[in-house]
Parts: sequence; structure tokens; C-alpha cells
Amino acid sequence: MSWLKRLLGRRPDLSPAVRGALDAWHALPAPDLRAAHSVSSLVVVDVESSGLDVFADRLIAIGAVRVERGCIDLSSSFYQVLRQPESSAKDNILVHGITGTEQREGLDPVEVLVAFAEFVGKTPLVGWNSTFDDIMIRRATEEHLGERWKLDWLDLAWLAPALHPETAKKRIGLDAYLAKHGIEVLSRHHALADALATAQLLLVLQREASDRGLRSVAELIEAAASARVAREQGY
Repeated sequence: MSWLKRLLGRRPDLSPAVRGALDAWHALPAPDLRAAHSVSSLVVVDVESSGLDVFADRLIAIGAVRVERGCIDLSSSFYQVLRQPESSAKDNILVHGITGTEQREGLDPVEVLVAFAEFVGKTPLVGWNSTFDDIMIRRATEEHLGERWKLDWLDLAWLAPALHPETAKKRIGLDAYLAKHGIEVLSRHHALADALATAQLLLVLQREASDRGLRSVAELIEAAASARVAREQGY
């Protein structure tokens, strides 16, 4: 009955400025996924949350880094902590390092999510195990903005084994791929640091994809999706 509760529930009371910003975001043109990924704009995203339950846990922080024409734009990044009604569990804090005080004194979630929308625009997003990030962000936007965004995601957790079939059945994680390519993480499980490391991995995979004839953003997304389907079907 959760869908009925959402349908009948009261929509958030947003200010005219916020509604105007959201209207402007919705009016942006959809990205051209057929464009070559080597010259496209992509935004690599990572989130921190109060746990791993996508249906119950809360979005705590968002980190993002922009990749332009195959280069990481270090001048264009995003990191914010969303204000929480209460701190997450101590074990959870040990993972991401965002203290209880930082959580309770974070920015208004509406402000963070609108700022994130303005940073991203309609640019395709990239992540590792991006289904989790996508659901957490969509749940937060539904709760705080009254809408659930549909965003284009490229999941490197599936693109990597698509390009390296020998690793597909081993279910190698992000840390192993980063180590394989000599990519260091400044602070693991910090949303911005993880996004930066994942962006470096993206550049490696983009070069490998181009060598295999995968030229467009759409082809990267399709390759990742096909690898996921093959895994789920036991191939």
C-alpha cells in the first residue's frame, strides 16, 4: 500500500524559487546518448547512506565529479551532506566517517537536491553499482521534492566485466579494479573521493571500450546492461 500512501500523501510545500529551479531542470533537453563518449559530458556520482537497505535507509551525502571530453574536470565537483533528523548508527558512521554532528547539521535536503540537479543538469550519470545510488537519490527526491527523477546511468560494475569477460564470474569489486589500474582513493567511502576514483576508472574503461568499437554513451550503457542480464541469467 506504500504506492497508495505516496499517491494520497501531501506533496512537499516548496518555495517558488525551488519550484522554478525544478521547472528549469525539467525543461532542459535530454542528453544525446548516441554521441561519442570520448567527447561527451558525464557526471560520476557516489552516495553515502545510513545503511544498505534501499527501502528503509536514508541518503546522507552526495559526491560527484564531472568528466568532459575524456578528462576529469577538477574544477567542477559537488559534495554535500543532507541534514538528518537523527544520526545513523555508530557502525555506519565508522564506514563513511560522517559524524553524528555533521549529519544533524547538514544542509537542508531540498537545498542539496536542487543544487545537485543544477550541477548535473540532464548529463548522463556514472557510478559503481549505480542501482543503489539511483534508488537512494530517487527516494530522497520523492520525499523532499515530491518527484522521483528518471536519470540515465552507466554502471561501471557491469561495464568492467563486459570489457573483461574473464572477470565476469569472479564478481571482482571496485577496490580490485582500482588496484589493477593503480588508482588510489584519497578516502574510501567518502562520496567525493570515491566519485573521483571511479571517474579515473571510467577513463580507463572508456579507452578500452573505444578499442573494442564501443563509441557512444548509449553503447556503453547497453554493454553494461547486457552484462548484467547475462549474469542474472547465469551465463
